[in-house]
Amino acid sequence: MRTRTLLLLAVTCGLAILLAGGIQLLRIANQDQTQALGKGDKGVAGDAVIVVDDFTESDGVLTVTVTLSGVDDPKGIADFTLVGVPKPVDAVQASEAADTCTGFTVQATTCTITFPTDGFTTKDRQLLFIRAEEQVRWRLV
Repeated sequence: MRTRTLLLLAVTCGLAILLAGGIQLLRIANQDQTQALGKGDKGVAGDAVIVVDDFTESDGVLTVTVTLSGVDDPKGIADFTLVGVPKPVDAVQASEAADTCTGFTVQATTCTITFPTDGFTTKDRQLLFIRAEEQVRWRLV
């Protein structure tokens, strides 16, 4: 091959890379930035609607009071995770309390979800709910 042909191929490849980078930059710029919600804010993920009404922490246990609605799913509580340092934790079944969440229903239901926090080293907490490839998070401070 001649030098001129190689130079033209190199310039063409460079322009193709530049064009692809510009398209990716436009895609990233148009993405929605999700902000962490707070107490009283409504979050929607998939067909589930969640409102964090209140939360308390004592003796290494965080109890979150939520209002759940939108879908019938008896195992929907498994989609909740409490994120803290050093690692996220899943909900635990509280001691036979009458207000413990057992699942989602179409009609709004207020109940509590309990998480162990005795291994956490900071006071920062986020409640994470993931459903149908969508996620919602609440900052619990």
